[in-house]
Amino acid sequence: MTARVLMVQGTASHVGKSVLVSALCRIFRQDGFKVAPFKAQNMSNNSYVTRDGGEIGRAQAVQAEAAGVEAQVHMNPVLLKPEADHIAQVVLMGKPLISAKVRDYFGLKAQLWESVSASLDVLRDQYDIVVIEGAGSPAEINLKATEIVNMRVAKYAEAPVLLCGDIDRGGVFAALVGTMELLDPDERDIVKAFIINKFRGDASLLTDGLDMLEARTGIPVAGVVHHFRDIHIPEEDSVALDLPTYEDSGSLLNIAVIKFPHLSNFDDFEPLGRENGVALKYVESVDELQEPDLIILPGSKTTMSDLTWMNSQGLTEAIKDFHSSRTPIIGVCGGYQMLGNKLYDPEEIESSILEMDGLGILPMTTLFGGTKETHRIQAKVYGNSGLLSRAEGESITGYEIHMGQTTGPQVQPAFSVHDRSDVAVTNESSFDGAIGAGGDVFGTYIHGVFHNGGFRRAVLNELADRKDVTLSLDTRDLAIDQEFDKLAAWVRASLDMELIYQMVGLDVDNANAGLTG
Repeated sequence: MTARVLMVQGTASHVGKSVLVSALCRIFRQDGFKVAPFKAQNMSNNSYVTRDGGEIGRAQAVQAEAAGVEAQVHMNPVLLKPEADHIAQVVLMGKPLISAKVRDYFGLKAQLWESVSASLDVLRDQYDIVVIEGAGSPAEINLKATEIVNMRVAKYAEAPVLLCGDIDRGGVFAALVGTMELLDPDERDIVKAFIINKFRGDASLLTDGLDMLEARTGIPVAGVVHHFRDIHIPEEDSVALDLPTYEDSGSLLNIAVIKFPHLSNFDDFEPLGRENGVALKYVESVDELQEPDLIILPGSKTTMSDLTWMNSQGLTEAIKDFHSSRTPIIGVCGGYQMLGNKLYDPEEIESSILEMDGLGILPMTTLFGGTKETHRIQAKVYGNSGLLSRAEGESITGYEIHMGQTTGPQVQPAFSVHDRSDVAVTNESSFDGAIGAGGDVFGTYIHGVFHNGGFRRAVLNELADRKDVTLSLDTRDLAIDQEFDKLAAWVRASLDMELIYQMVGLDVDNANAGLTG
């Protein structure tokens, strides 16, 4: 049986499409339906690894978690990972295809569309309903002829469209009406309802505007979703997103994350910022570093380029000085590579730079080459000194996404890996990462380590002891499932779900029977 479909499009980027799709996935799941998310094409350096080793946008993995299903590459068949201005790596069905300039990319559209349409068909064979997310705006008239992510998908799937506008940015009525004016008649016909998102204040003040919007367009408003602050799910994954800063007026620990131009997987560190007494900020200059208790070098899509940028900002020398004064430093993925002595790229996989000096903080060397490593990881903390002294033996889960191998003689590993979901691990375990002499520095290729509560608390408590302060950390793990339920309740109370069910053709009173009409 072919699943029903619902599509959420927006008047622009960052209007809240990803979060709304997560909410709708959870609502349909709560109501007894098998539901899956889908986004034909995503542009993001914030990615995730499926169980079989495929790479997809992090947002679709979050949406799958909200739906209570395993993430798969069919949920995001095309992922674009920007490497430089006008150049992006094209990941097709979870595997790198090519690094292409914008004009070259348009030549791939026929091939990409085959995977998009086939993946959507696969999902529709597996689920009762597929909730589709668009990208940007469907009214970008310069892109409409070749787009494969908005109205082309909606028409292929015969999906009713919810058009979402962000009132917090201002001009929401002009954005909604203007979008409708720029759509072709057959595209306007499949927009079935509007959603006003991120509203603050008294919704009754919108009544005149909503009445005028409905009268002018003939399209109903499905609801007004209020802005929220106390629901915590991973951030949207657009490359243009303003990264959140987690300030705490009573902060005892200050953590600085270097904000690389091509920073990837920024939500690795979000759990740190949610802990009581911890202030987390992303920094781009030496002045912004101030006096950190921990410096983190995060992942990077283009390690060589971002290391060059860091050198030009004076951050490299500043971090070395902090290291000399025993300020703890952690490197994740590309940041781990930067902490070493040398980086070599003889095949120009990363850039035209063949070799480059690292920070020289870890006695490691990175050689770029071979295939991209993408694995889900289960491991234990192997290190037992410095930052990891309280974490020894802690179990962690995470994932690897990287090019290149980092090696060094007689360096203590940070983690022992006992499961890489899609490949065999020999001798019961392999090793990841490295710990510097004295334990003030460690690096790892594993994304998501700070999402593991026991490990996160062990590292933070070690930092607190060094500063002679006491943190009041929540001993419960961050319950993402509860956050999805809170989000679903918030959105359900804001939307006319009866209207949405009518649009989709699902009978909520007979979920096991599935379809109506």
